[in-house]
Amino acid sequence: MLISESSVFSPGEEGVYSNVAMRGRHADAYSMYKRGTRDYINAYDKEQVRSLNGVSKEIGNPSWKRSFLYILVASLASFLYGYHLGVINETLESISNDLHFNGNTMAEGLVVSICLGGGFLGSTFSGLIVDRVGFRRAFQLCALPMIIGSSMSATAKNLSGMLLGRLFVGTGMGLGPTLATLYVTEVSPAYVRGTYGSFTQIATSLGLMSSLLIGFPAKETEGWWRICFWVSAVPAALLALFMEFSPESPHWLFKEGRAADAEAAFEKLLGGPYVKGAMAELSKSERGGEAETVKLSELLFGHHRKVVFIGSTLFALQQLSGINSVFFFSSTVFKSAGVSSQSANISVGIANFLGSFAALLLMDKLGRKVLLIGSFSGMVVAMGLQAASASSLVSSSNEVYLSVGGMLLLNA
Repeated sequence: MLISESSVFSPGEEGVYSNVAMRGRHADAYSMYKRGTRDYINAYDKEQVRSLNGVSKEIGNPSWKRSFLYILVASLASFLYGYHLGVINETLESISNDLHFNGNTMAEGLVVSICLGGGFLGSTFSGLIVDRVGFRRAFQLCALPMIIGSSMSATAKNLSGMLLGRLFVGTGMGLGPTLATLYVTEVSPAYVRGTYGSFTQIATSLGLMSSLLIGFPAKETEGWWRICFWVSAVPAALLALFMEFSPESPHWLFKEGRAADAEAAFEKLLGGPYVKGAMAELSKSERGGEAETVKLSELLFGHHRKVVFIGSTLFALQQLSGINSVFFFSSTVFKSAGVSSQSANISVGIANFLGSFAALLLMDKLGRKVLLIGSFSGMVVAMGLQAASASSLVSSSNEVYLSVGGMLLLNA
């Protein structure tokens, strides 16, 4: 029930949290932007906004098709995140044999976890990078360490080479999901924003399933694990290439004082008839943001602290449930329960995909709060089943079913 929770926060809430933090870190740059765009903002007085809103109602919603391809391109970052979460699952045994650290649990743990350390570094600086260079270049910077790291892992001759490659990949993993969530939020038409926000989670699920399926021959075919790492370089290269032809976020352009470029981006994303209305709404939101420039300290101790605390706590609970261990070690866990690794990994991938697809269908209908409550309620049931399977109240014949069922439910 956990991995799909990230889609519950997208797109609106995560965008708000991240944008507030970015403004706090760059108050001086934000002040410069305000001076550069004040004249443009003042051009849209209240009467013009009312008029433009009336026109917008008459012509209806913009076509979702115009931005659809760009959403798919951005979702490649989430696909790569899911792929690198699962690529080590089927291949770890073969990697440890070929690189001569088989049986060394510390080394195996490092191969798995060092990419998460790189992810911490990447996510820490993601806001700074986006503020400085924009989304398009940030996506390309995200793809670069994934290409380099995958190549280093695929050609590794020893444990050190593998660890260094995984560290590089991890930095890209830390950048990718944050960039994808914010970009999708800022380029999607409002009426499909929740649905498009779920695309990033579905892409993560597809990446996870792809890595598990591609890794099946690893135990029988010598050196196949190297192919698994080489494959991941392809979508990373496509991400870097296609981002060159994708529009920049109009919000970022407007914030930088490039109003004309923001209009061009809106025209590409929404269509000509909707540009003035979109710019009016953007100017209103930015004008409201001028009244409150938030510092990082205020996020922790000011009146934003409740929102930050709730959001951070939910993500912390997601990780503390141990969901990542399923992605990394499901083959080993299910094997000890007498279930074949291939059947187990197919089940894990399907469960994760179904949870993400349910979020896609229900996001705009039920809202994020309802999905969060339902998702965390499912977590409680799943972990209850796993706890029950380890108790003396359950017979040994039913123990496996409860444990496996709880793990799959948790993964959904």
